[in-house]
Amino acid sequence: MKLILAEKPSVAREIAHVLGVAEKKEGYLSGKDYCVTWTFGHLIGLGMPEDYGISGFEKEALPILPQPFLLTVRKIKKEKGFATDKGALKQLKVIEQLFNRCESIIVATDAGREGELIFRYIYQYLKCTKPFERLWISSLTEKAIKKGFENLRPGDDFEGIYQAAQSRSHADWLLGINSTQAVSIAACNGVYSLGRVQTPTLALICRRYLENKAFLVQKYWQIELTHTKDFIEFKSLSEIQFKYRKQAEDLLRSIERNGNTATVTSVTSKTVTEQPPLLFDLTGLQKEANKKLNLSAEETLNIAQSLYEKKFITYPRTGSQYIPEDVWTEIPQLIRALQEKENCKSAVGKIKWGHFNKRIVNDLRVTDHHGLLTTEKIPSALPPKENAVYGLIAFRLLEAVSPPCIKEVTDISLQSLHYDFIIKGCKILEAGWRSIHSSFSDDTEHMQELPELKEGNEIKIKSAGILEKKTKPPVLYTEAGLLSAMETAGKQIENEAERIALKNIGIGTSATRACIIETLFSRNYIQINNKSLIPTEKGLQVYQLTKDKKIADVAMTVEWELAMQKIERNELNPLDFQHEIETYTKSVTNEFLQITIAQPNFPKLICPKCKTHQLMIRDTIIKCPDEVCNWIQFRSVCGVHVSIDDIKTLINKGKTSLIKGMKSKSGTKFNAYIVLNEDYTTTFEFENNKTPQRK
Repeated sequence: MKLILAEKPSVAREIAHVLGVAEKKEGYLSGKDYCVTWTFGHLIGLGMPEDYGISGFEKEALPILPQPFLLTVRKIKKEKGFATDKGALKQLKVIEQLFNRCESIIVATDAGREGELIFRYIYQYLKCTKPFERLWISSLTEKAIKKGFENLRPGDDFEGIYQAAQSRSHADWLLGINSTQAVSIAACNGVYSLGRVQTPTLALICRRYLENKAFLVQKYWQIELTHTKDFIEFKSLSEIQFKYRKQAEDLLRSIERNGNTATVTSVTSKTVTEQPPLLFDLTGLQKEANKKLNLSAEETLNIAQSLYEKKFITYPRTGSQYIPEDVWTEIPQLIRALQEKENCKSAVGKIKWGHFNKRIVNDLRVTDHHGLLTTEKIPSALPPKENAVYGLIAFRLLEAVSPPCIKEVTDISLQSLHYDFIIKGCKILEAGWRSIHSSFSDDTEHMQELPELKEGNEIKIKSAGILEKKTKPPVLYTEAGLLSAMETAGKQIENEAERIALKNIGIGTSATRACIIETLFSRNYIQINNKSLIPTEKGLQVYQLTKDKKIADVAMTVEWELAMQKIERNELNPLDFQHEIETYTKSVTNEFLQITIAQPNFPKLICPKCKTHQLMIRDTIIKCPDEVCNWIQFRSVCGVHVSIDDIKTLINKGKTSLIKGMKSKSGTKFNAYIVLNEDYTTTFEFENNKTPQRK
């Protein structure tokens, strides 16, 4: 009997269906000489400090350098510490029994570093020695699964991927656990989580926020002229930006008195070929969904994963925008299939059959998985958000195989009263890929239609006016902007040699960036304000502590990714990499233990229940130190971090101010007051509704 191990029950069911494995058992499916079972993501992970006999945060125990690392069954956070996940333990026992019974294993966890690590940690923890092969697929369609089983690959082929994933796992543990404990010990006020990926990402947000806040907005003025020629009205703008309004007013008066014409001093036209966009990788899809659909990176990932498991799209956790040559032959059929999708019919009708743009084909640029594609299975009905994300992927495929957009871009210079004015124009010669979704860029849309103008032409000034403008501060990051910054982080490195070497590597990977952003939210390091990401007081405090340290430097996480790639290719010994990380961990831990962190000036609040003890105020909770009283109020309520001012109002007056943007279990946002009841529990009181509801 062969055992097939998938990463999720839904994937296991799809594989079982294709193979004709139909008999349902407790935790697996059986039939036709196969058993198909599953994990629930990481069932096994690296042990925590308590697994090494270290309880709490002990200065004397740092740095913690496990030799060897211990593996444990997944743990979940409880009110007092962590406890083994009973569901994980139950499924692990099923896998162990099947490991013992089977002759060999087919690994069907997601095809990538993390999927490989999920299997290897289970295999290692259960001390299994059975031979295994690898199913490596990018789609869950019947065709892809059958082809994958026809081309199973030896497990040893993926040893490099496993070693890289394990090295990353060990290094993140060493740096994350030790730096977090060291800073938290120094702070003496809750947990200050640090990490190789989250800390430089937080630094990006904080740096941009501080630059934005410190920016001094300055006014400037320009003269705008309106002209008419050949029945076409168009505008020109003064090249000079006046620092003082009076300067602009003086010029305006001169033009009105003496300058009723302007002379064309130069005309430059060029034809611009704008190639279609490449296919989406995951980060590209997340950016587009954030800009156009206002979806978070995590929401987009979850939706894409759902579409993948329903067999409507290929594997979403891809870092490539290209496809290999052998997939190119499938593209025409995928496009024909999209004719069944009502909102795609018109776009498919614009496709030029026999003249597909082959720019997306590049075997060398395909990583573990190719760019995102739709499949031959077309959805008839989807939830609105899934339908919208599917539409993004479908239209991007149609755009990617379409011809370039050809534009004529014209720059014209004028002179009036010895002052230079400029005109920009754009004319679409061939819409190409932009006709697919009628997507014309802002600069194209706002460039005006122009008459034919030649050098030396005198053109009349119909009217003139002053435009008041302001310099703009660096824009605060949205999730889309942050994803772009994370993706291109290597370009920000100052050292030119390093920047060139690391230009195509960013912070995290396509598969992990959403999780990084969510981690910053859960740590109360960042929050959303009108779609912009801004740091909290705690986030800024962490940034000030780490901004000059290597752990907050983009270069370090980028260098780690380079190291992972070398380990994959067997060009770097994993032990050498780990020794290097251990050395740095010792250094940074000692450095953090020496710092002094100013304590926040929290108000002194008396427990509302026992009315005796002063409340302990922490970042995540407010609690009475008396174990008999045990009154507690969590600061994170329905996704919103409750401010100290609101806690103070709740304790002293029994009711907070209106807290906006809380999110229910179903994801619906709501506004409410938090009210303290007579029994000292808390409830919600909604706007225009004075009947409290229990939280």
